[in-house]
Amino acid sequence: MTAPAPSPAPDSTGGPGGGSDLHLDLSPEGPRRTALAQALRAAVRSGRLPGGTRLPPYRTLAADLGLARNTVADAYAELVAEGWFTARQGSGTRVAGGAAAAAGAAGAPAGPVPERPRHDLLQGAPDPASFPRGAWAASARRSLAAAPTEAFGPGDPRGRPELRRALAGYLARTRGVRSGPENIVICSGFANGLRLLASLRPRDWAVESYGLPFHRGILDAAGLRAHPVAVDGDGARTGEVPARARTVLLTPAHQFPTGVPLLPVRRAAAVEWARATGGVIVEDDYDGEFRYDRKPVGAVQGLAPEHVVYAGSLSKSLSPALRLGWLVLPDHLVDPVLAAKGQRESWAGALDQLALADFIECGAYDRHVRRMRLRYRGRRDRLVSVLAERVPQVRVTGIAAGLHAVVELPRGREAAALDRARAAGLALDGLSSYRHPADRSQPREGLVVGYAAPPETAFGRALDALAEVLRRSVADG
Repeated sequence: MTAPAPSPAPDSTGGPGGGSDLHLDLSPEGPRRTALAQALRAAVRSGRLPGGTRLPPYRTLAADLGLARNTVADAYAELVAEGWFTARQGSGTRVAGGAAAAAGAAGAPAGPVPERPRHDLLQGAPDPASFPRGAWAASARRSLAAAPTEAFGPGDPRGRPELRRALAGYLARTRGVRSGPENIVICSGFANGLRLLASLRPRDWAVESYGLPFHRGILDAAGLRAHPVAVDGDGARTGEVPARARTVLLTPAHQFPTGVPLLPVRRAAAVEWARATGGVIVEDDYDGEFRYDRKPVGAVQGLAPEHVVYAGSLSKSLSPALRLGWLVLPDHLVDPVLAAKGQRESWAGALDQLALADFIECGAYDRHVRRMRLRYRGRRDRLVSVLAERVPQVRVTGIAAGLHAVVELPRGREAAALDRARAAGLALDGLSSYRHPADRSQPREGLVVGYAAPPETAFGRALDALAEVLRRSVADG
């Protein structure tokens, strides 16, 4: 004798107005119950209804779709019997855990699953486990409680005044930036700010010969020409900015990715170029807070506020997930940048801005930066010590600041070292991948090693694997 199919759990709402919404496309052909059951299966297969999702009460779904209640109840019972749904008294009808995965596996082509690297030594990422959740939550609560009513309206394209005031004070105190709140524009990270500037500045830019290809891609997408300026042990050769350039993108505090600070005489040369040509320096201060072995290098902006756009963000100091950055602009660029921001869809969220303003004002940001500076310095010291002991033939550079180091290699060794790193489960980059394709200076080779992101429990194993890769790469020569 066949057991009766389980029934869906009784509705827990008082009528058709209760429950959650569910969009379904029903086939016009065939019985209504069959069409509904097919639509529900398709929603589970596609992932729109993941395991554990609570289904609307059948009275609610019947009213929404214009069906009889019994039609929906029978379709639910059919899918419960087939194992797509589960039904329990008091908790309603839900998508069965694993139903979508099983459906996907049945129709998925067989093939190898790519293995994830065991150790992430890619540059640019802070330690995600160190995000100060408690302190940030406290700032979010305080700022939300104190927020004026107008903070929940359309807002100001400059950004929240509370944050611009807090940033003006913080940047003056820690980075030597000279600006009032009226010259600060909040954006959604440095890339967003660079896109805004790329839409305004003349076609010819100068960029450091080593830098992020992503940033060059932003300029290319805007129809701009990015001319390389050679980089050596003293930073960019700012006396060699091409004559046609009217904007130069620099990383003065910690050249990316080589890690050297811009020599004072070259800072002065960049400022002199800007004053003589009416040009603009875009200063990317991407990790200026994290200097370990000497007094922090101040911002170039402090030398010539009328010719420098100072850009910063939270991507290294707190988390890239917050998507908050800022531009400190000369007077003549404030209105054009605000016009380029356009409609509100690209603006940073007001509530995160308010939370960050409180986070800075209460001192939590300073405490977090100091704590992370000590942690990252310890990571850097371990990296240098391990390589000095096990692979003394290699030179580690760019270590006075930041979240990454460069392990220099003899010419012709980088590609093989990267292949060995991948085979060893290490994710990292080669120095040559950051080189401008039009750079005519002597190429350099090496590995760019990020040391901030790996979990503490795995960092030692990552260093062991890196040292072995380098030992074998050097031995081959």
